[in-house]
Amino acid sequence: MTSSENPTYRDLNRNGVMDPYEDPQLTPEERPEDLVGRLSLAEKVGLMFHTVIEMGEGGALLERPGNISKSPTSQVVGDKLMNHFNVHDVPDGKAAARWNNALQHLAEDTPHGIPVTISSDPRHAFAENVGVGFSGGPFSQWPDSLGLAAIDDPATTEIFASVVRQEYVAVGIRAALHPQVDLATEPRWCRQLQTFGADPERSAAHTVAYLRGLQGPLPAPETVACTTKHFPGGGPQKDGEEAHFPYGKQLVYPAGRFEEHLAPFRAAVEYGTAGIMPGYGIPTGLVLDGEPVEQVGIGFNRQLLQGLLRERLGFDGVILTDWELVNDNVVGTQVLPARAWGVEGLDPRERMLKLLDAGADQVGGEECVEVILSLVEDGLVPESRIDESARRILLVKFQLGLFDNPYVDVEAAAAVAGRPAHREAGRTAQSRSVVVLENREVLGRPALPLAPGLRVYLEGIDPATPGLPGPVVATPEEADVAIVGSAPPSIRATTCSWSPSSTRAPWSSGPAWCTDSPRWPGRSRSSWT
Repeated sequence: MTSSENPTYRDLNRNGVMDPYEDPQLTPEERPEDLVGRLSLAEKVGLMFHTVIEMGEGGALLERPGNISKSPTSQVVGDKLMNHFNVHDVPDGKAAARWNNALQHLAEDTPHGIPVTISSDPRHAFAENVGVGFSGGPFSQWPDSLGLAAIDDPATTEIFASVVRQEYVAVGIRAALHPQVDLATEPRWCRQLQTFGADPERSAAHTVAYLRGLQGPLPAPETVACTTKHFPGGGPQKDGEEAHFPYGKQLVYPAGRFEEHLAPFRAAVEYGTAGIMPGYGIPTGLVLDGEPVEQVGIGFNRQLLQGLLRERLGFDGVILTDWELVNDNVVGTQVLPARAWGVEGLDPRERMLKLLDAGADQVGGEECVEVILSLVEDGLVPESRIDESARRILLVKFQLGLFDNPYVDVEAAAAVAGRPAHREAGRTAQSRSVVVLENREVLGRPALPLAPGLRVYLEGIDPATPGLPGPVVATPEEADVAIVGSAPPSIRATTCSWSPSSTRAPWSSGPAWCTDSPRWPGRSRSSWT
């Protein structure tokens, strides 16, 4: 809408007047101040939730609970007034663009027309680890972060992140639930692949390069807001276990080396990351500023989020919790316990109260808006505390330009996502990331590079892979050389024997509560990401 004195604007509240929050000539810092004062409590609380919703066929809105999403799309947007959603399956660029545009159209019907922010976990790699990271699919494929660290050229990391930015923006993804910058100091941990390795200086340098290419010093139109994770460093998992699960709830920072794990986050905050995601784990035995750190998960930990992150490091962006800290989660036939490590005895209201007191602005993987509403209505949380988080969250939306134009070009999305030049750059980086650990001699010469004409047996390798030395044969017996690809460790979904009717709660019974584990024969771990 235009007037003789004002520029084009979107009349989001449909009152025929360009209100300050709708005025594109005002700064991103000015506009939230106007909007927060106009919003109802329910609208502000809706901003504070960030969960998965799924895409319907061809990019249509999914109007039923999905495999992961719990509610129909129109319910979470129209009734719960939520507008931050993490997308998993993306079949192609056109479908993603259509879905974004349909979501934005639906959001226009809310009282103040707050646009939707679509987020994603990493999705440009070769390894598929659903809920943690995805293989490229319709997008270009590049080395995982550990491969980028192996190249050890921050300029290449920045180029990669710039390609991700272009492909994300084209399809409507405007928030990244990455980079993951934990130091991989525990060699048994299954999430090393998404890190920049164990060296704090190298990790910090690549973290800044990643942020520079994907987000820039501040979120802006045509960029992607980054949430750097898992503060203050999720790498030193006790026994290499994974903190998604009850048996992996403990973090053990090496004596006197906590600052090393903090280094990439310090660099991210100084550069300007839009968000920070705390880890799940309990920092066992950690002492901070002479005080023992409370033995609760980091998302619940005021010493770490307010004392360290906000006050010492000076971070004033959005703190987004990791997923499902408040309620148990039903996935298919599984009931997975809330990752409320250290506060398992609290009920959902008490857990939420502790999250807010610790400093969380957004709650990941939840849609229980009624819990925060009840805390405010009962006088346990002042509305001013909700306003504080709403301002931070809205600032990022204004910086990204979503209030002025959240829509994308469907045809352009199809052309940009996975364009040939991006794929070729990814293949080049993948080849540069290969590290030769040992090059044994075979018949008097180094085994690598392979001699031309050798017959090759492949296992776990695509026969169409370029650069093979000779013909591919069907059996090892026919081959001169075998090339074997091995999948990296991952967080796997398995079947857990615990159910709501069980008398043994998983958080109290340890790893024995499931069956068929590769680590403990006869036992399995229920897993989700």
